[in-house]
Amino acid sequence: MPGPIERYLIEKIKTDGSIHITLIDPEKVSAADAARIAENSKNSGTTAIMIGGSTFVSENHLNDVVKAIKSKIDLPTILFPNNVTGISPHADAIWFMSLLNSVDPYFLIGAQILGAPLVKKYGLEPISMGYIIVGDGGTAGIVGKAMALPYNKPELAAFHALAGQYLGMRFIYLEGGSGAANPVPPEMIRAVKHLIDIPLIVGGGIRTKEQALAAASAGADIIVTGNVTEANDAKQRVSEIICAIKSIKA
Repeated sequence: MPGPIERYLIEKIKTDGSIHITLIDPEKVSAADAARIAENSKNSGTTAIMIGGSTFVSENHLNDVVKAIKSKIDLPTILFPNNVTGISPHADAIWFMSLLNSVDPYFLIGAQILGAPLVKKYGLEPISMGYIIVGDGGTAGIVGKAMALPYNKPELAAFHALAGQYLGMRFIYLEGGSGAANPVPPEMIRAVKHLIDIPLIVGGGIRTKEQALAAASAGADIIVTGNVTEANDAKQRVSEIICAIKSIKA
């Protein structure tokens, strides 16, 4: 049964069309900077805040980042963990995900077995997600031991996504990798969206309003941006990306 954060996301997609989520990597920012980024993103129109990265970060620092964000804004905070160390009791929800194209069983189900008791203990809302690394995959692909799917093989991404849906996952995430040279191409997004009936998240390498518009127009229900929030003109660029996404519905 979907929890309140999942229902909120679904309702926002139904109402607004494609939506934007801000990703904050605790490895890269202080708690104060994370709170500032989250506040600016909220003012720009972001729907929720994701917190997580591809490498290890101190659990104490993660907790400080989540608490700092929640002290500044009332948007949902959703953990985006790379491992069990990415779980904090202070967030609202967690993407409970399996890396569908990993060759390591640990990232398919092992970490989830270890993390599940913590999710229950902390009272976090688990949101089931099939995670697929495409393109060069970046650090996430290396750490997760993924066989990244080439951008010129959109059908492979679509088959992985459909398998995730049939396994009961309620969201699919196409990950191009943090700081990817090129975002997930529209052809791949369209191929995946054509086969699945659940919300599609796309992230990695989206830096401009044109790239965000292309992804949303191809069928992405949620656009995730992370690195762009760290730029000097981050507030303006995030606002432009969100306006571009919303223009489709209008």
